[in-house]
Amino acid sequence: MAKESSIYSLLKAKFLIDDDALKTWKFIIFVFSLAMLMVYFNHNYDEKNYRITSLTNEVKELRSKFVDTRSELMKLKMESTVSKKMETRQIIPSTVPPKKIVIRKPAEKSFIDKLKIWQ
Repeated sequence: MAKESSIYSLLKAKFLIDDDALKTWKFIIFVFSLAMLMVYFNHNYDEKNYRITSLTNEVKELRSKFVDTRSELMKLKMESTVSKKMETRQIIPSTVPPKKIVIRKPAEKSFIDKLKIWQ
């Protein structure tokens, strides 16, 4: 009968209205607060994980776009591509190779040569 009465008192929640109910309520509030904190931190962790995943995917997309753009730029910079585009404007590459033009500075006169001019 003792077990039945303890189960019956548990179902009726008599422990919440007994003389020591204040201790029980404090413990219940403490456990509830811990549960709420756990839910909050778990939600915060999941949110950060989703953000990291989305940023990782965005980085992969941007990297592939960069590689595509770089390869397209390399194709556009090729001499054959440039010459084809210039042919439409009737500009063709020269058949004569370019010559290097060298400009020589006149030799700087020394201090002694400059003095000779004054004499």
